[in-house]
Amino acid sequence: MEAAGLSAPKRFDASRGPRIVGPADGKALEFGSFGVRFLAYAEETGGGFSLIEHPIPPRMLVAPLHRHTREDEYSFVLEGRMGALLGDQVVYAEPGDLAFKPGNQWHTFWNAGDTPCRILEIISPGGFEHYFEEMAEVMATHGFDPERIVALAGRYGLEADPESIPRLCEEHGLDHPALHAAAAEA
Repeated sequence: MEAAGLSAPKRFDASRGPRIVGPADGKALEFGSFGVRFLAYAEETGGGFSLIEHPIPPRMLVAPLHRHTREDEYSFVLEGRMGALLGDQVVYAEPGDLAFKPGNQWHTFWNAGDTPCRILEIISPGGFEHYFEEMAEVMATHGFDPERIVALAGRYGLEADPESIPRLCEEHGLDHPALHAAAAEA
């Protein structure tokens, strides 16, 4: 979190004074179907949670159907409309709503509107936020290599069903970069 004056995340104990992460602070990554802005790493919270912001472009599926075997996720909608498939139920959340995605539940989420959507994602316990950093490194070095992404996901206790992407996009009127990669290969 360079903007917050930290070279490496460490437990925040207030010994360096108050800490504010402003709207332009925190490391940010872009994945095409969503972004990640790191607000609080597990190392800063004693491992209890991590906090990230996900900006999501209009009508964009964030990820394939997936489940986390180690953590729960809580999505607080800041802006726009988030759609989610939680188990076998489709739900929608508006600004001010909190959606709970418990561990071991198959789920995915998307921007269900025609304007940008932003959510705060609380991940408990923390640590999974590092998956996004490692995924960005893999993609920058090797492009989208499904085998490397699957291996990385396994290290983080993440199971995914990439074959769900076309079905989810068709059912909910969404887009995802994987659709265009598949079309380019054909």
